[in-house]
Amino acid sequence: MIKMQVIGNLGKDCVVNTVNGKNVINFTLAHTEKYKDSQGNNQEKTTWVDCAYWTDRTAIAPYLQKGQLVFVEGAPEVRSFTRNDGTAGASLSLRIRDVQLLGRKGDNTVGGGGYQEAGMPARQQESQTSASASVVDVADDLPF
Repeated sequence: MIKMQVIGNLGKDCVVNTVNGKNVINFTLAHTEKYKDSQGNNQEKTTWVDCAYWTDRTAIAPYLQKGQLVFVEGAPEVRSFTRNDGTAGASLSLRIRDVQLLGRKGDNTVGGGGYQEAGMPARQQESQTSASASVVDVADDLPF
């Protein structure tokens, strides 16, 4: 199994389609890496990843808007093609297994925007998480 994880911003709003009776959410992520070249000049390289999220849980679609910062995880696919001028090209696509909302582009509030899979309200999940964390903290204080 090959697994790929990407954090990036959506290039445009997602599109929800139905293919052979199954829902798919399509969107494109831009991952920008900043680095210094051998001369010490700041450089920027952006990689675009086409994403397909096959799911019946399309409630996340309204939140997948242009500029949204997301974490995605899935299986990568490379597609080869021939351009109009006859040169070879390739594109990177990702079949998504997991999506987490991280914030808007330029937001300083990164984190905490995970997509909830089922039923439990966020506040209830947070209280359960903090309760289990306090149990662990107490266990760390034991003398043995």
